[in-house]
Amino acid sequence: MASVATPLPSQLPLSQSFPDGLGQNGGRVDLANVNRLRPSSKSLPLEELRQRLREDGYLFVKGVIPREDVLDARENYFKAYADTSLLAPNTSPRDGIFNPSTQADLHKGIGGQGLPADPTEAKILVDAHTDPKYRAFIEHPALTQFIRDLMSWEEHVVLGRAMLRHNVPFGDGTGIHYDKLFLRGGSGFFLTAWVPIGDISINGGGLCYLANSVPLGEAIEQDFTNRAAVMTPEDRISAFNVNMMAGGMLSPSPQDFASAHSEFGTHKWLVTDYEAGDVVFHNPYSVHASGRNEDTSGRIRLSTDLRFYDKSDEGIDKRWFKIWTPDDGL
Repeated sequence: MASVATPLPSQLPLSQSFPDGLGQNGGRVDLANVNRLRPSSKSLPLEELRQRLREDGYLFVKGVIPREDVLDARENYFKAYADTSLLAPNTSPRDGIFNPSTQADLHKGIGGQGLPADPTEAKILVDAHTDPKYRAFIEHPALTQFIRDLMSWEEHVVLGRAMLRHNVPFGDGTGIHYDKLFLRGGSGFFLTAWVPIGDISINGGGLCYLANSVPLGEAIEQDFTNRAAVMTPEDRISAFNVNMMAGGMLSPSPQDFASAHSEFGTHKWLVTDYEAGDVVFHNPYSVHASGRNEDTSGRIRLSTDLRFYDKSDEGIDKRWFKIWTPDDGL
């Protein structure tokens, strides 16, 4: 099968490339409210990397994992869909190009959107989470060593509930949230690693971060905690209790959400082009969401969400030790 090599957009001003703004679930974000993520080299001194994580609430590091290893993981994932209608005919699973003759809403992925309509695709998505090649990939030594060095951990734990997400062009992405919403069952600090599995153009559905949003996330969670005081212990730690929106999300509109919290300063959505091998690490209270996949080449956005703890931490959310299943309630 032919391989499609589509270059990422250039670093032209966003206004020249996307005059109508950038899409997220719930609407478009005006470019006046958009900036770029700050990239970091993995070769920077560790203390500088730690300082950036503290200051920004995220750390976008280029080339953490060897590129070919990431593309191998992408190919392995999409090979399983060879006999479905997900991929464009005569294209390589390594490229993961969407079949434009099918409807985006038939190919949903996890993240509040539900499962694919085709039972075969749904089973492939669920089974992918126990695939030995995927389980080995999320423990890639280049990734885990970087995390241990960054966090000064002797040993780490990666939670078993790691999730694979594929977002087809013009399908739904993941809504606005911070990760602590879903991991309230433990008091310990965890570090999220968001790993794009393949190149993702700036309008290809990659993760977008709300700038300087950790204090906002902490304030929202404190408000939720106060209002949950009368709930049962089980409801208090649920991301789906009565205080929350559907799917544990914070708002349907990215622009309205940023405007509604102006007391925390000027909040802009931060975006970037991601390349295979890049990783973004972020604080549990950093507010983020998927962009809308409007990639002009039809590239499917594939990524995985990983959460890491210090192995010696007694505050791990043990509910997340189990591998994800659609009915796990988390």
